[in-house]
Amino acid sequence: MTEETPGFEEKPDVPSGATPDDAESKAAPQEGAAPAGDGTADAGLVAQLDQVRTALGERTMDLQRLQAEYQNYRRRVERDRITVKEIAIANLLTELLPVLDDIGRAREHGELVGGFKSVAESLETVAAKMGLQQFGKEGEPFDPTIHEALMHSYAPDVTETTCVAILQPGYRIGERTIRPARVAVAEPQPGAQTVKEESAEAADDKESGGPDEG
Repeated sequence: MTEETPGFEEKPDVPSGATPDDAESKAAPQEGAAPAGDGTADAGLVAQLDQVRTALGERTMDLQRLQAEYQNYRRRVERDRITVKEIAIANLLTELLPVLDDIGRAREHGELVGGFKSVAESLETVAAKMGLQQFGKEGEPFDPTIHEALMHSYAPDVTETTCVAILQPGYRIGERTIRPARVAVAEPQPGAQTVKEESAEAADDKESGGPDEG
């Protein structure tokens, strides 16, 4: 066994030519000095942050695009649903038009009485609630987009093609015509407009004292 000498402390090996103070100064890091590699680590973190921001922006744009597509899809589905509903109602009411025509004829002949009258009026009320509108009146100008001319004649008392009789009323739902009004039309007499213009000119000349004499 080796006996330690009391009061003797081992000192670290010091290279030849160096003092113990030099060894201690090398072993202790300098205060305030930045650890090696911090600049590289910061640059890497900035690059990663930029990548995360770019990815976040792309995902945000993807979500906004998906939301817009979904809103367009909802509007398209709602529009198609309304269109299908309108077509179904129009088809149903089209099938009822002959019945409504019979009711109208019965009313004109005074045959709409008793229980038949109540049923007929209830049917007309339901049809009106579903959006059915009747159109076509005598004396209104002929419009080929909503009228169907079944009879044609000339009349001296009209200045344009006019519906002079409603043979069968027209029906529409909103802006959609499901049956044009079938009408008899009258046009001005050939030459009647010229005669009226000449008469008007003669009346003007008479009021002004007659044509100027040479």
